[in-house]
Amino acid sequence: MRIYKDIISGDEMFSDSYRMKLVSEVIYEVTGKLVQRKDDDIQIAGFNPSAEGGDDEGADPNVVSGVDIVLNHRLCETFAFPDKKAYTLYLKDYMKRLIEKLSEKSPGEVEVFKTNINTVMKDVLGRFKDLQLFTGESMDCDGMIAMLEYREINGESVPVFMFFKHGLEEEKF
Repeated sequence: MRIYKDIISGDEMFSDSYRMKLVSEVIYEVTGKLVQRKDDDIQIAGFNPSAEGGDDEGADPNVVSGVDIVLNHRLCETFAFPDKKAYTLYLKDYMKRLIEKLSEKSPGEVEVFKTNINTVMKDVLGRFKDLQLFTGESMDCDGMIAMLEYREINGESVPVFMFFKHGLEEEKF
Protein backbone atom coordinates (compact mmCIF):
# COMPACT_ATOMS: atom_id res chain seq x y z
CA MET A 1 0.00 0.00 0.00
CA ARG A 2 1.12 3.54 -0.72
CA ILE A 3 0.18 6.63 1.25
CA TYR A 4 0.36 10.00 -0.49
CA LYS A 5 1.46 12.87 1.75
CA ASP A 6 1.56 16.62 1.20
CA ILE A 7 5.23 17.60 0.74
CA ILE A 8 4.73 20.91 2.55
CA SER A 9 2.60 20.01 5.59
CA GLY A 10 3.45 16.30 5.77
CA ASP A 11 -0.26 15.49 6.08
CA GLU A 12 -1.61 12.22 4.75
CA MET A 13 -3.94 13.01 1.84
CA PHE A 14 -4.99 9.62 0.38
CA SER A 15 -3.78 6.09 -0.38
CA ASP A 16 -3.61 3.89 -3.45
CA SER A 17 -6.57 1.86 -2.16
CA TYR A 18 -8.89 4.17 -4.14
CA ARG A 19 -9.44 4.33 -7.88
CA MET A 20 -6.93 6.89 -9.21
CA LYS A 21 -6.38 8.55 -12.55
CA LEU A 22 -3.53 10.87 -13.51
CA VAL A 23 -4.72 13.84 -15.59
CA SER A 24 -2.24 15.72 -17.81
CA GLU A 25 0.67 14.46 -15.68
CA VAL A 26 -0.18 16.98 -12.90
CA ILE A 27 -3.47 16.09 -11.15
CA TYR A 28 -4.53 12.86 -9.47
CA GLU A 29 -8.27 12.33 -9.62
CA VAL A 30 -9.19 10.01 -6.77
CA THR A 31 -12.68 8.54 -6.65
CA GLY A 32 -14.27 8.10 -3.25
CA LYS A 33 -17.56 6.79 -1.88
CA LEU A 34 -20.18 8.17 0.45
CA VAL A 35 -20.19 6.00 3.57
CA GLN A 36 -21.86 5.70 6.97
CA ARG A 37 -20.11 4.23 9.98
CA LYS A 38 -21.61 3.27 13.33
CA ASP A 39 -19.76 3.43 16.61
CA ASP A 40 -22.30 1.35 18.56
CA ASP A 41 -21.42 -2.14 17.32
CA ILE A 42 -20.04 -3.35 20.68
CA GLN A 43 -22.11 -6.22 22.12
CA ILE A 44 -21.53 -6.96 25.82
CA ALA A 45 -24.00 -9.03 27.88
CA GLY A 46 -25.77 -6.81 30.39
CA PHE A 47 -24.81 -3.61 28.58
CA ASN A 48 -27.09 -3.84 25.56
CA PRO A 49 -30.67 -3.17 26.74
CA SER A 50 -32.21 -3.38 23.26
CA ALA A 51 -30.79 -6.87 22.65
CA GLU A 52 -31.97 -8.03 26.06
CA GLY A 53 -35.49 -6.65 25.74
CA GLY A 54 -34.76 -3.53 27.81
CA ASP A 55 -35.93 -0.03 27.07
CA ASP A 56 -33.79 1.59 24.39
CA GLU A 57 -35.70 4.87 24.31
CA GLY A 58 -33.53 7.93 23.92
CA ALA A 59 -30.54 5.96 22.63
CA ASP A 60 -28.94 7.66 19.69
CA PRO A 61 -26.36 5.55 17.88
CA ASN A 62 -23.30 7.54 16.88
CA VAL A 63 -23.30 7.47 13.08
CA VAL A 64 -20.66 9.26 11.05
CA SER A 65 -21.41 9.98 7.39
CA GLY A 66 -19.16 11.38 4.70
CA VAL A 67 -16.72 10.70 1.91
CA ASP A 68 -14.46 7.75 2.75
CA ILE A 69 -11.29 9.63 1.73
CA VAL A 70 -12.13 12.47 4.12
CA LEU A 71 -12.93 10.12 7.01
CA ASN A 72 -10.02 7.71 6.45
CA HIS A 73 -7.33 10.38 6.04
CA ARG A 74 -8.77 12.98 8.42
CA LEU A 75 -9.10 15.72 5.80
CA CYS A 76 -10.71 18.96 6.96
CA GLU A 77 -13.02 21.08 4.85
CA THR A 78 -11.79 24.67 4.66
CA PHE A 79 -13.79 27.80 4.02
CA ALA A 80 -10.71 30.03 3.92
CA PHE A 81 -11.31 30.83 0.26
CA PRO A 82 -14.76 32.38 -0.14
CA ASP A 83 -14.41 32.97 -3.86
CA LYS A 84 -12.39 32.08 -6.93
CA LYS A 85 -10.20 35.19 -6.59
CA ALA A 86 -9.09 34.24 -3.06
CA TYR A 87 -8.36 30.66 -4.13
CA THR A 88 -6.42 31.87 -7.18
CA LEU A 89 -4.18 34.03 -4.94
CA TYR A 90 -3.52 31.00 -2.71
CA LEU A 91 -2.81 28.91 -5.81
CA LYS A 92 -0.16 31.33 -7.12
CA ASP A 93 1.71 31.23 -3.79
CA TYR A 94 1.33 27.46 -3.51
CA MET A 95 2.66 26.93 -7.04
CA LYS A 96 5.75 29.02 -6.19
CA ARG A 97 6.40 26.89 -3.08
CA LEU A 98 5.86 23.74 -5.11
CA ILE A 99 8.28 24.80 -7.84
CA GLU A 100 10.92 25.56 -5.18
CA LYS A 101 10.48 22.07 -3.67
CA LEU A 102 10.52 20.45 -7.13
CA SER A 103 13.68 22.33 -8.10
CA GLU A 104 15.42 20.78 -5.08
CA LYS A 105 14.07 17.22 -5.32
CA SER A 106 13.09 16.62 -8.96
CA PRO A 107 14.38 19.37 -11.26
CA GLY A 108 13.32 17.40 -14.35
CA GLU A 109 9.67 17.58 -13.28
CA VAL A 110 9.53 21.39 -13.05
CA GLU A 111 8.99 21.86 -16.78
CA VAL A 112 6.28 19.15 -16.93
CA PHE A 113 4.49 20.84 -14.05
CA LYS A 114 4.75 24.36 -15.47
CA THR A 115 3.66 23.25 -18.94
CA ASN A 116 0.54 21.35 -17.88
CA ILE A 117 -0.79 22.93 -14.68
CA ASN A 118 -2.17 26.13 -16.24
CA THR A 119 -4.39 24.28 -18.72
CA VAL A 120 -5.75 21.91 -16.08
CA MET A 121 -6.36 24.63 -13.50
CA LYS A 122 -8.09 26.90 -16.02
CA ASP A 123 -10.61 24.10 -16.59
CA VAL A 124 -10.99 23.32 -12.86
CA LEU A 125 -11.33 26.98 -11.85
CA GLY A 126 -14.13 27.32 -14.39
CA ARG A 127 -16.09 24.98 -12.09
CA PHE A 128 -14.95 26.64 -8.84
CA LYS A 129 -18.47 27.24 -7.51
CA ASP A 130 -19.07 23.46 -7.57
CA LEU A 131 -15.93 22.58 -5.60
CA GLN A 132 -15.38 21.85 -1.92
CA LEU A 133 -11.88 22.50 -0.59
CA PHE A 134 -9.99 20.37 1.95
CA THR A 135 -6.75 20.63 3.88
CA GLY A 136 -4.87 17.82 5.54
CA GLU A 137 -5.31 17.00 9.21
CA SER A 138 -3.03 19.85 10.41
CA MET A 139 -5.26 22.39 8.58
CA ASP A 140 -2.12 24.08 7.23
CA CYS A 141 -3.36 26.39 4.47
CA ASP A 142 0.23 26.81 3.20
CA GLY A 143 0.12 23.15 2.18
CA MET A 144 -2.07 21.47 -0.41
CA ILE A 145 -5.72 22.39 -0.65
CA ALA A 146 -7.42 19.39 -2.27
CA MET A 147 -10.48 19.98 -4.42
CA LEU A 148 -13.62 17.83 -4.33
CA GLU A 149 -16.38 17.81 -6.87
CA TYR A 150 -19.31 15.50 -7.37
CA ARG A 151 -19.60 14.00 -10.85
CA GLU A 152 -22.32 11.98 -12.49
CA ILE A 153 -20.96 8.49 -13.14
CA ASN A 154 -23.37 5.77 -14.29
CA GLY A 155 -26.32 7.86 -13.11
CA GLU A 156 -24.84 8.32 -9.62
CA SER A 157 -23.32 11.37 -7.96
CA VAL A 158 -19.77 10.31 -7.08
CA PRO A 159 -17.18 12.29 -5.04
CA VAL A 160 -13.94 12.86 -6.97
CA PHE A 161 -10.95 14.50 -5.29
CA MET A 162 -8.25 16.35 -7.20
CA PHE A 163 -4.72 16.44 -5.76
CA PHE A 164 -1.60 18.05 -7.24
CA LYS A 165 0.71 15.18 -8.17
CA HIS A 166 3.88 17.22 -7.69
CA GLY A 167 2.76 18.31 -4.23
CA LEU A 168 2.73 14.73 -2.96
CA GLU A 169 5.30 12.22 -1.85
CA GLU A 170 4.64 8.49 -1.81
CA GLU A 171 5.30 6.44 1.26
CA LYS A 172 5.21 2.64 0.93
CA PHE A 173 3.77 0.45 3.68
